[in-house]
Amino acid sequence: MDTLIMFAAALLPVIFLLIYICRQDPQPEPISWLVKAVMYGVGICIPVAMLEMAIEQAMLGGSPTDLFDTTIQAFFVAALPEESFKLLALWLLLRKNPYFDEHFDGIVYAVCVGLGFAAVENVFFVVGEEGNWMGVAVSRALLAVPGHYAFAVLMGYYYSVYRFVDHSSRTAACVLLVPVVAHGVYDALALSGTVNPYVGGIGTIVLIYFCVKMHKFAKTKIVEHIARDQGDNSIDRLEI
Repeated sequence: MDTLIMFAAALLPVIFLLIYICRQDPQPEPISWLVKAVMYGVGICIPVAMLEMAIEQAMLGGSPTDLFDTTIQAFFVAALPEESFKLLALWLLLRKNPYFDEHFDGIVYAVCVGLGFAAVENVFFVVGEEGNWMGVAVSRALLAVPGHYAFAVLMGYYYSVYRFVDHSSRTAACVLLVPVVAHGVYDALALSGTVNPYVGGIGTIVLIYFCVKMHKFAKTKIVEHIARDQGDNSIDRLEI
């Protein structure tokens, strides 16, 4: 029974955000494609984990020992491999998807991929902390899972901009670099406490502020794409 409760605690924030983003879609996507997107996110977990372990061993030789190491871990061990595989999954999903015909669709599918990945990661962390699983579940429900959601919104936003609005190399780079930077900053702040508890306390405050600003920014991107789909062409003249 306890294991079932832990699984529920790990998955409920993922389910909530999936329902939320799908309900924002004025023209809902087919359920089968949404499920496929989530499963693509689940499917990349094993190769991502293997790659992260290899990079961590090659770059750090084990666990990080100072703030420089935690920053390297945040950007190159976690953010870059995870967001790269999410983008690969998104590309594989959308390259022949006949329903990817609106700007907001890119965000919906990217969020489904990102939250599929987040679901497995969250179960791993929550179930793996049997002694303090409730605290881990609450903290990840408030920060980590919404973090993956926000990274996915940013990736999906720029993916659709590149597909429908602007085919420049700058926009193409933003599809990966913007979520990688957001993810890397998030993880660097979250990991700061593993080396120095005082720096970690400051890092936690900055992390909360960063998450609030990131989610506000992501919300503006959702609003922009919905406006584009509803025919507000003036949005396309905004700076991307």
